[in-house]
Amino acid sequence: MMSLTLQRIPAFTMSLFCRCSSKIFQRHCSRMLSKKVRVSDALSSKETGSNIRIQGWVRSVRPQKDNLFLHVNDGSSLQPLQVVASSQLNSRDLTFGCAVDITGTLEKSPNKKQNVELYAHQIKVVGECNPVDNGYVQIHTPVITSNDCEGAGELFQVEPAGHKNDSDDPNPHFFSVPAYLTVSGQLHLEVMAGAENSQSRRHLAEFYMVEAEAAFTESLDDLMKVMEDLFKATTEHVLSCCAEDVELFHKYIAPGHRTEHEKFLVKHCGNIPVFVVNYPYELKPFYARDNQDQPNHTAAAVDLLVPGVGELCGGSLREERPELLRQRLARAGLEDTYAW
Repeated sequence: MMSLTLQRIPAFTMSLFCRCSSKIFQRHCSRMLSKKVRVSDALSSKETGSNIRIQGWVRSVRPQKDNLFLHVNDGSSLQPLQVVASSQLNSRDLTFGCAVDITGTLEKSPNKKQNVELYAHQIKVVGECNPVDNGYVQIHTPVITSNDCEGAGELFQVEPAGHKNDSDDPNPHFFSVPAYLTVSGQLHLEVMAGAENSQSRRHLAEFYMVEAEAAFTESLDDLMKVMEDLFKATTEHVLSCCAEDVELFHKYIAPGHRTEHEKFLVKHCGNIPVFVVNYPYELKPFYARDNQDQPNHTAAAVDLLVPGVGELCGGSLREERPELLRQRLARAGLEDTYAW
């Protein structure tokens, strides 16, 4: 027999619990049901009264007694979107330059200088910013570096004039340590996220590439959408506008080197572009996000394979959990190397 005990909850306690639960539920539903849009689309939208979600960076903060005014931009427009919120949504982390995720209602603005503004229901700071130099952080990546970025630094090693490899000089290096002309500023620009010791077989002494860091990326699907859109847009433009260049390329340039497994996968899928996702964890750089999917244990990484070339581009989600990042560095013996 089951024994059931009922306890009377004071009315004011129950009322408070219901109100709090209702607010949490409303915020959750608001975020889930709001349509994610770019700032440029919001500014040109005629659908006032709709619930939307924007992600971007704060360009100005004007707190007042009852209200809070923000200017937010995501790079899609020269003009920022004004966000109006209750002063209760203000926080210490809500500063110039911080990254935010905002849901609210798009309404017609009473200000003649702007058509619409966003009345915020929820403001989430997803990336803090410690402004330097009038709100900007300026990074000059060095031309000469001791970092062998991308595994290709020794192609441009800096040595004293007249240096000979068989010299008996106890200190043959110009800067007392091996130094190189940098082949990439990636290590320095990724200082907050990680760095890469790339062993790619396709690195050249000099080449052009798109090296993008996408903010607000939550899954490999987001990353693959960027890669697919970029590949399609580039291909369509080249084929429609550069027919002579394409013909010249096919006449003089042989197809790229492909490993057998890449060739097999593309052929097996019908000779169409193929995404290969979730690689074995130990095969990827230390900053690739751990999927924690034991026993498979994979990393959130992806490569795009295309016919005639093989791997065209690749990427991974960055590991944002500090403790897992420290553990990976320790296992790889890289703690001292990347102590900076």
